[in-house]
Amino acid sequence: MPPTLPGAEPLRRDGSSEVGVVLCHGFTGSPQSLRPWAEHLADRGLTVSLPLLPGHGTRWEDLETTGWEDWYATAERELRLLSERCAQVFVCGLSMGGTLALRLAARHSTAVSGVAVVNPAASFPRLQGFALPAVRFLVRSVKGITSDIAKAGVAETGYDRVPTRAALQMRNFTRVVRAELPQVTQPLLLLHSRTDHVVPPSDSALVLSRVSSTDVTETVLERSLHVATLDHDAESVFADSYGFITRLTAKRAASDGA
Repeated sequence: MPPTLPGAEPLRRDGSSEVGVVLCHGFTGSPQSLRPWAEHLADRGLTVSLPLLPGHGTRWEDLETTGWEDWYATAERELRLLSERCAQVFVCGLSMGGTLALRLAARHSTAVSGVAVVNPAASFPRLQGFALPAVRFLVRSVKGITSDIAKAGVAETGYDRVPTRAALQMRNFTRVVRAELPQVTQPLLLLHSRTDHVVPPSDSALVLSRVSSTDVTETVLERSLHVATLDHDAESVFADSYGFITRLTAKRAASDGA
C-alpha cells in the first residue's frame, strides 16, 4: 500500500458513551479537511470517528479501483461501531461526506439521531455526467477539485487529479442518494457557502426540498468557499454543530426523564 499523505490519517477519539459522532470527508479529499471539526467535538467529550475513505489519502491512482459502495460501506461500518458504544450517534460530513451522512440517515433511521452537513453534494454537472461513461475510456484523469478555500495560506490535503472512473462513481452515487432523500427524517443542520466553486448552492436547496425532516436549520456561510471547515467560517461550523448536537441530546434526556 502507498503511504498515507501527511495529515490524511483517520482520527478516532473515545469519549462519552452517551454521544458519538461519525464525520465523513469529501471526494478526493481526506480526514485533514475535517480534523479541526472532529477535534473540536472530541475536546468537548464526545466520542468521534473520522475514517479515511477507500482510495483516498494516498495517490489519485488508488481512487480508480474503488466505488461509491466502498466509500459508503466504510461510513456505515463506523456508524455501527459507534452505535455499539454510544446511546446516540450523529453523522456529519463535508461535500460527498455530507452525501454519505444523508444516506446513513436515510437507511438507518433509528441509529442516527441527527445530521449536520456542510456543502453536501446532491448532483453532478449534467454535461460532464452525460459524457463520463465514454470519456473514462479515453481520458484517465482530469484536474483536481481540492482547496477551494478563501482563507489565505490554507490548503486541503487531497488529490490534484480526479480519475474519470471515480468521477462516474460519484455521479452514480448522487443519483442514488437523491432518490433516498425523502427517507431522511432526523433533525438536520445544513450549512452551505454562498460562493462555492465545487458544489453549487442549488444542491443544498435540493436537499432541503426533498428530505422529510421537520427540525431543519439552514445556515449560509458568507465568508467561505467549498471547504468551509478549513475556511473563515470554520469556527462557526464547529460551534453550530456542537450546539445542534447538545440541543438534541438535552431534548432526549428531558424526554427520557419525563
